[in-house]
Amino acid sequence: MTLTRSQTGKTPKKTEHPDFVETPGRKPRSTRKSVLPDSTPDLPSTNQLTSLESKPQLNGFSTGSDAHQNGTANGTRRKSLQEEETTKRIVDGWREGADPKVDYSGHFEFGGSAGVTAMMIGFPLLMWYMWVGATYYDGHFPTRSQGQSYSEFVRHLAHLVYIGAFPHAKAWLIYWTFFVFEGICYLYMPGVYTHGKPLPHLGGRKLQYYCSGVSSFYTTMVVALALHFSGLFKLYTLIDEFGPILSVAIISGFLVSVVAYLSALRRGAQHRMTGYPIYDFFMGAELNPRMFGWLDFKMFFEVRLPWYILYLLSLGAAARQYEQYGYVSGEVGFVLMAHWLYANACSKGEEMIPTTWDMYYEKWGFMLIFWNLAGVPLSYCHCTIYLANHDPATYRWNPFALAFLYVSYIFTYWVWDTANSQKNMFRARGRGTNQNRRTFPQLPWKEVKNPRVIKTQSGDDILCDGWYGLARKIHYTCDAYFAITWGLITGFKSPFPWFYPVFFCLMIVHRATRDIQRCQIKYGEAWEEYTRRVPYLFIPYVI
Repeated sequence: MTLTRSQTGKTPKKTEHPDFVETPGRKPRSTRKSVLPDSTPDLPSTNQLTSLESKPQLNGFSTGSDAHQNGTANGTRRKSLQEEETTKRIVDGWREGADPKVDYSGHFEFGGSAGVTAMMIGFPLLMWYMWVGATYYDGHFPTRSQGQSYSEFVRHLAHLVYIGAFPHAKAWLIYWTFFVFEGICYLYMPGVYTHGKPLPHLGGRKLQYYCSGVSSFYTTMVVALALHFSGLFKLYTLIDEFGPILSVAIISGFLVSVVAYLSALRRGAQHRMTGYPIYDFFMGAELNPRMFGWLDFKMFFEVRLPWYILYLLSLGAAARQYEQYGYVSGEVGFVLMAHWLYANACSKGEEMIPTTWDMYYEKWGFMLIFWNLAGVPLSYCHCTIYLANHDPATYRWNPFALAFLYVSYIFTYWVWDTANSQKNMFRARGRGTNQNRRTFPQLPWKEVKNPRVIKTQSGDDILCDGWYGLARKIHYTCDAYFAITWGLITGFKSPFPWFYPVFFCLMIVHRATRDIQRCQIKYGEAWEEYTRRVPYLFIPYVI
């Protein structure tokens, strides 16, 4: 068993409630074990999604020869066992009472093994292709020159990647120094404790999480600026070495994924495995991997690495522009503001993440690892790369239009921040906890007092007040607006800043569809009542 903070004798000075403890001092070192930490027992969850699909060959019950050898009595017993099996729920891919290492849902995402193989090959190639276009083709699609064959064109692209994006030692040092630094911040910066959702396959046990995102983010900013102004590490080095850092991130995504998968198999820590190795490698083998008992890899990768890198790239673009022109353009300032707001919001709301779908259900596989190490920070950033590579005169906005973009973005951020706060504080009250942190910025209407709710048979309440009384997925609308403006600020001369807006809008529609299907199954008539009271999905009174 992993030692908790109370067992080490270094307890927090202030406890507000059982699930939420403020820690003003440094986080002490805990015993190094890659096992699940102590957690708070709870009643088994009866509120999770129930699937009607199953795999008969993976039923978790014996149907051996004993029943046939012992005649009718055991044959009747075998039949009753099978009848009992069919009545057991499949909770998020796990059949109640069966082996949690086996996936019983029978459902495959992304087209199964063939689909995920195409994604694992295609997305890294797409990232290198976009980098070549942004670097050597003035932000345009790389195309064949006259008389050039397709094989010659491919070799030419590979040569450009080799000479401009070779993963040299300096790039490895930059990337992994940042990685290790953020891991240290995760463990030792002041933070708060919270718990995840009850895990049905563990009898409703809740894992404890340590959340130090706020102090880690501002420490990262201070250290980055100190390194820049001292001359030890200029922030625009991230722009100058973007190609090699991109290659290091892509390779690191594969390496970490392989280590995570083989480590889980070796330790017997698999969860919900389908038996298809390529698919399982992509989706992941382990549900809650940890190091030192407290460094939860899914939490660490989801907040610190992608959004902090994205923000530091924008900060580097601003530093480069100031050195070249003596000022920072309004367009670069907009991107810097947008990425700071997002990284800060992820940090200040980190304690809300343990109960999200990614933390509760998704396993730590190639999908989450590669996406957070490389995909998000180094493909969503092409708006920054375009602005850094071009003279401000080539993309300058009308001052009044730019001012409107700033104002509309801040307004949308207010809606997004307070909508997420209303939802999370509502959920926290339902769990009997209080997650009202005074982190910056504090915005009006972050909580709905005495909200209107819809009771469900599962025991949950559906919030149908505040922003969620106007549109059911209004936070998705805000996210989509953020993405669109990240492309819009660059204009329409390059397609690559528009990769993220197009990709995100398609993804968010797909995710909304999945959410609705799950809620229909989980809540039944209560969900139908919610859609009747709140008929708009994305934009109030429009759609």
